[in-house]
Amino acid sequence: MSIANAPITTFSDQFYAGARACIPVIISVAAYGVVWGVLARGAGLSVLEVILMSGLVFAGSAQFVALDLWSPIPSALPIGPLILAALIVNLRYLLLTATLRPLFGPHEQAKGALIMGIVSDETWAMTVAEMAKGRGTVAFLLGGGVLAYTCWMATTVAGHLLGSFIDDPTRYGLDFAFTATFLALLLGLWKGKSDLIPWLVAAVVAVISAKLIPGSWYILIGGIVGSLAGAVAERLRHAD
Repeated sequence: MSIANAPITTFSDQFYAGARACIPVIISVAAYGVVWGVLARGAGLSVLEVILMSGLVFAGSAQFVALDLWSPIPSALPIGPLILAALIVNLRYLLLTATLRPLFGPHEQAKGALIMGIVSDETWAMTVAEMAKGRGTVAFLLGGGVLAYTCWMATTVAGHLLGSFIDDPTRYGLDFAFTATFLALLLGLWKGKSDLIPWLVAAVVAVISAKLIPGSWYILIGGIVGSLAGAVAERLRHAD
């Protein structure tokens, strides 16, 4: 094996490889981080509250949902609904992080649980893609996670500070950043026509659920049903 084709084995090399792989989606993450910061300022959050929410929650979709329920008056802040909404939106991480279990040894459950706090949809997708090629590692996951976390923290705070100058994010197309990120991730995960069935099923079920069920249940329902459709399709292919 030539040096150019030698596998990357050291922690630092894998860490930087994960960070480099995250760079293409960081632009979109930064864009909707700014959008969230602008909206958070409009909802009445202080800079400290933005730092705490972005640092402790670190989940863009849940944070956007939280803004819809936010009240600048502490006595009117719906703590229960806020927690429930974040829980519902983030339930998908039970499924996502379960797929990362092979990265950890039999006695590394505590270590794995701590690291899962830095997992995002983007870094999960990139790590799973690497695992499919036999190259995924904890260091790779951390490299992308640290870069995404740093970017999210910086841009949400920047959005809050710049909020007085950006009165309407849609004028700059920043509202499409969230969608653009996930489109890029989907293209990166595309493995062939076999992916069409679970993707289409998940999309159709999510759209129908969004129309029929209030809140963000459509995210979880679409993900579960799409996963089941993929599992059934895979089983049928092997049966043939």
